[in-house]
Amino acid sequence: MTKRIYCFRALFLLFCLNATSFSLHANERRTEREFYQLRLYHFRNAAQETMIDNYLQSALLPALHRAGIAKLGVFKSLANDTAADKQIYLLVPYKSMDQMLKIEQRLGADANYLSAGADFFRAPFDNAPYNRIEIILLQAFPLAPQIKSPQLNGALNERIYELRSYESPTVDYHQNKVKMFNEGGEIALFSRLGFNAVFYASVLSGSHLPNLMYMTSFENMAAREAHWKSFVESPEWKKLSALPEYQHNVSKIDIVFLHPASYSDL
Repeated sequence: MTKRIYCFRALFLLFCLNATSFSLHANERRTEREFYQLRLYHFRNAAQETMIDNYLQSALLPALHRAGIAKLGVFKSLANDTAADKQIYLLVPYKSMDQMLKIEQRLGADANYLSAGADFFRAPFDNAPYNRIEIILLQAFPLAPQIKSPQLNGALNERIYELRSYESPTVDYHQNKVKMFNEGGEIALFSRLGFNAVFYASVLSGSHLPNLMYMTSFENMAAREAHWKSFVESPEWKKLSALPEYQHNVSKIDIVFLHPASYSDL
């Protein structure tokens, strides 16, 4: 009888350990930090914009959807009406770096993608669909590990997506600013105030290092102004921004206002 009790206890302990291990691994999977590829298609005229739109809407986005990537964002700069260098932004989330590295191989084997994008791929040199493509590689913050779809109800053409880039003077200051967002409570404050953040991420590769980028969204520009007013006037921000340990961690801020393309998932 004693041996049976010991055996039962051993089996029960083993079951508990396995269950705990499974739970921990499940939690790790649920909170795994995504990687993002932010592609900027630079163009100069309406003809090029149409070619890029057709390619994204008819070829690339459907192919990425088939590859299991559900939430794809396509955004156009509000400055496109007057800027000489116009831009379309494509935001692609990946579950892992391995998925990102293998996606081109998968696209190359997708006959529907190759057929739908043929005009884009084979455009003549003197009628190229874009001036250049710029790619920024990012990794999601620990406390915002996955992309989120904004909860907006207003007209699509009035929605404002705000893309911010914060450069830091050194890598240490960059890490300090990332900590300010996470452990410091900036993300929590943005969430409390309803900023509808799409992502927060550190830039791994790009032309403005070291830096981080994040995207928030609003029903319209008036809502954007009201949200930022509530942010800078909040007790949390006044306290956080005054802490000695978080001083001088941003050397340059770039802000781009965007609106979603009609075929964007976000």
